Amino acid sequence: MPNLPDARTRQGTIQGGFTLIELIAVIVILGILAAVALPRFADLRRDARIASLQAVKGALVTIATLIHGKALIDPGATTVTVDDVEVTLVAGYPSPAGGGNTAAAAGLSLDDYIIRFGSATATATQPALPYNSFAAIPVKVANTPAALACFTQYVGASGSGNAVRPPVVTVVSDSC
Repeated sequence: MPNLPDARTRQGTIQGGFTLIELIAVIVILGILAAVALPRFADLRRDARIASLQAVKGALVTIATLIHGKALIDPGATTVTVDDVEVTLVAGYPSPAGGGNTAAAAGLSLDDYIIRFGSATATATQPALPYNSFAAIPVKVANTPAALACFTQYVGASGSGNAVRPPVVTVVSDSC
């Protein structure tokens, strides 16, 4: 019978696996990829927050247009009801003083946005807003310094008769 080597004492067999150099090279490559990709993924939160503010703007413009259309049908009305929400009118448009109702009629949830009414003074965590306005601030940035420049602002209509200036809705997203 031929003399076969014992499995426990095999010599000259090639071990499988990575060398230390290969392992370090892979770790370095993964580190470089992470350094390049991480800022892009981190920026997605900012992009999502800005997209959310743009959606709020669209909802407020839409509800203001809808309410104005209803007000044109009944020019003497001081309020309009939309989806069981009574909205106060100023110059035929939603009043900023009733911003909570305007926001609710637009479908904004207080779970997602803080509604802050116009005030000329800013704080360390709240933007300064004109008297006839309100802002929808995302809950994630509310009461933080980022809230100073991360909100959607509704400035109410002004004037009367044929000289009515419709409401202006803007997105401020510098620190989102």
